[in-house]
Amino acid sequence: MKPNDYARQKKSKGGFARIINAFGYSIDGLAAAFRHESAFRQLVCLHTVLITLCLLLDFGPATRILLIMASFVSLITELFNTAIEAAVDHTSTAKHELAKRAKDAGSAAQLLALVLLGIVWLIALWRDYGLNLW
Repeated sequence: MKPNDYARQKKSKGGFARIINAFGYSIDGLAAAFRHESAFRQLVCLHTVLITLCLLLDFGPATRILLIMASFVSLITELFNTAIEAAVDHTSTAKHELAKRAKDAGSAAQLLALVLLGIVWLIALWRDYGLNLW
């Protein structure tokens, strides 16, 4: 089977079958990221703790939603970062300025997501628990 035939076969489904296939691909992507990327596994552990803590502490519903959203933003960003790294490495493992730039940008996106997460948590703790940070 030619590569184009395979792509055409996978993309030819429409309607409900396409939704089912897309869901399966999404699960495959999560499983692959968890299996092959230690950074993703570490973030899953971190966010499991943070989301559990968020649900146990006496935050209001809006604060809980923001904290959970910030965790998901970080996980989503790591999935994009993982995809960028895999695509770049598939293309070539040779050192190249554009490959470095792509990987560094993905890493920078994750850094910003984690900074956002930290800021949201600090504000939530300060606002709801009067945590004196200064």
